[in-house]
Parts: sequence; C-alpha cells; structure tokens
Amino acid sequence: MQYGMLIDLNRCVDCGGCVMACKLENKTTRDIYWCTMHHKEQGVYPTARMLWMPVGCMHCSNAPCVQCCPTGASFVDESGRVLVNPDICIGCRTCINACPYSARHYNFDSAEDLPYWGDGAALTPFEEKAVVPQHPVGIVEKCTHCKPRVEQGLLPACVQTCVGKARVFGDLDDPASELCKAIKEKNARPLYSELGTSPNCYYVGGF
Repeated sequence: MQYGMLIDLNRCVDCGGCVMACKLENKTTRDIYWCTMHHKEQGVYPTARMLWMPVGCMHCSNAPCVQCCPTGASFVDESGRVLVNPDICIGCRTCINACPYSARHYNFDSAEDLPYWGDGAALTPFEEKAVVPQHPVGIVEKCTHCKPRVEQGLLPACVQTCVGKARVFGDLDDPASELCKAIKEKNARPLYSELGTSPNCYYVGGF
C-alpha cells in the first residue's frame, strides 16, 4: 500500500479550511503549521490576480529527509507514509534542510509555553495532558497523513474539511481507487518531480 493525495487547484477556493483543520486535529504549537497555503501574484494591473497552492508533506518514496537522518528517526512506514520517531530524533534539523517542500518543523518551544489565546492565557489541564506531550521541545515534526484518523477508517482532516472537494486521498497501489482514477482523468502531476524525490502528492493546475 502507498497512501497518496491529489489536490485539484481548479477546485481549491483558498478558504484555508485545510490549514485550520490540520491545526485543530494535530494541535501543533501556535506558530507551526503542517499544512500551509502558498500565494503568488500573476499579471499586472488591471488584470492582476492571485494564485494559491496548499502545500504539506509529499510523503516521498525517495525521501531525502529519510536518507539524511543520522539516527533513523525519519522513516517510511508500511503504508508509505514518511514519519518521525520522536523518541530517537535528536533535533539536528538535517532533514529540514534536505526537504525541498519545507514540510518539516522544529519545535523550539513547548505548547505549554506558546498558548493559543494570548501570552497570558494558560492551557487548561486537559490541554496540558493531551497536547504538550505530543509536541516535545527539540524534535522535528511533520504531517502524518493523519495516521490515527486513517487507522480508524476516517479521511485526513484536510480532506474531510475541504469545502471545494479539491482533495482526494487513497491508495496509489490500487488502480481502482478513486485517487488513481482521478490522477489519470485529470492528468495530475507531482510537485518538483524533477528532483527525483518521487512525491506521492499530485496536483492539478499550479503556479
């Protein structure tokens, strides 16, 4: 099995729902977003317009972040997801420099030190118990394709919340999957495939 995703930029409305759904699901610290929205201006006045592209981890089959990790903390699991084992990550950040998609993030601060609701707002006891241990200081983290959700038979949060139905998630090894059919029908292509990383996120449209 190889999990993958398609993002159809012709259907994406730049609402930011995927960004916030990822934030809510994974409860990353205040300034860290595993899913981001990139913007670019095109043209000149009076015909200028804004283009956008949601970007996250591509879960590459030939992931440079995995290859360069000195401890083996970065690895590819049985479902093709690129993950990080926080117990053996030493926070050297070599993988961050190796990733051409800027999909990895280093935890400089604890969720306890960076509350969401202003500098003076403390986390609730529930938040301290549920959130802080998930994001220890000094390690690198990234998108996991919402592994806990998927293992429960649910879609990743970004896919579930997409109002434009711009995202399709599934098994790239199954030719009959909705994902594989959509990739073929829409002639979707990976981002920066020329780099040889074999990304497993496909795009329709682009900058």
